[in-house]
Amino acid sequence: MKTLVENIAAQYEAFATNAALQVEKNNKAAGTRARKAALELSKLLKEFRAASVAESKK
Repeated sequence: MKTLVENIAAQYEAFATNAALQVEKNNKAAGTRARKAALELSKLLKEFRAASVAESKK
């Protein structure tokens, strides 16, 4: 669970950095990287939710 939270934090950092580059400097490649990070982040968040629910049922 701890590694999952660390992965989520790292993926969010990548998303935030690239999204800011896209907005501020109109960097199209950064936009692509931000969208990719957002997809990965959504997968990790779903995995976290499943793990959290499983832990609460113990």
